[in-house]
Amino acid sequence: MSATARRREIFHRILADGYVDAKTLSADLGVDASTIRRDLDALAREGKVERTHGGARSVEGAGHEVPYALKKDVRREEKAAIAAVASAMVSDGDSVVLDSGSTTYEVAVALRHKASLTVLTNDLRIAKYVATFPDVRLLVSGGELLGSVYTLVGDHAVQFLSDYSADWAFLGADAVHPTAGITNTNTLEIPIKRAMIRSAEKTIVVTDHSKFGERALARVASLDEITSVVTDDGLDEEKRAAYGDRLVIASSP
Repeated sequence: MSATARRREIFHRILADGYVDAKTLSADLGVDASTIRRDLDALAREGKVERTHGGARSVEGAGHEVPYALKKDVRREEKAAIAAVASAMVSDGDSVVLDSGSTTYEVAVALRHKASLTVLTNDLRIAKYVATFPDVRLLVSGGELLGSVYTLVGDHAVQFLSDYSADWAFLGADAVHPTAGITNTNTLEIPIKRAMIRSAEKTIVVTDHSKFGERALARVASLDEITSVVTDDGLDEEKRAAYGDRLVIASSP
């Protein structure tokens, strides 16, 4: 296979899956790892992919779901700061819906010391973590698994949420825009995110500053449907005014 054909194949895999691992590519395409690294570097120079440790992902805004393994360590301090502010809104005994995602996972971590919580989630990683809480009622949706992000979606997940009325819903977001509102790259997640909003008295979007001013493919909600949006202090001052009083800034350590 020529370098051109090989790079075309690699790019098609990234378009399909959102991420490729260099070791897997080396084995699948029958070339050594240094060749794959040169291919990925060449695609990155052309602006077609974004290099990561051990592989490459689709460029930001391309509309693919990024695997959790890549997202979890990105802007982790900012996510922890956001989670601290979000969790402080919750009182002992409250019921909380946690959306799937790396920032909502940090919210779960921050909620660990709350007493007598009821937690509902469609995220298997969050469910596994919350199950270790000493004093919690945990409810996990059914549905079909989106494996790379540990998310349960589909009609069963939506129906599950329709049977409950919670105090809080904490949602992640792929993009937040003053007019487009809250949007998401993966259309399969839209119905359950909408169901989470309907199920809760108050909905809090938790997302880092890099998502602001952007638009993703599918609309989740307008800003008017959201109680607050919590982000980190990396958001530019001039961008903040467009989101009004519903914007809450968490100070990073």
